[in-house]
Amino acid sequence: MQTFNIHEAKTQLSRLVEQAAKGESFVIAKAGKPMVKVMALNAPEPSHMKRFGFLAGQITVPDDFDTMGADEIQAMFEGHA
Repeated sequence: MQTFNIHEAKTQLSRLVEQAAKGESFVIAKAGKPMVKVMALNAPEPSHMKRFGFLAGQITVPDDFDTMGADEIQAMFEGHA
């Protein structure tokens, strides 16, 4: 996400608004400190955005995951496949 200082944002406001309307949000900073995030009105709400862990509780990892298939892999490396 791009960051623009206030002066840049003022001089390029029309272009930046068009960019945000197309879904490319940006940040306006003052003295290098981020102040606001500009994004399209129709952008998905943070609660509706995809997040890591969206399958939590729906899949399981086998207890032997770290050693699963170790014998077969060793046999392939030793040429016993």
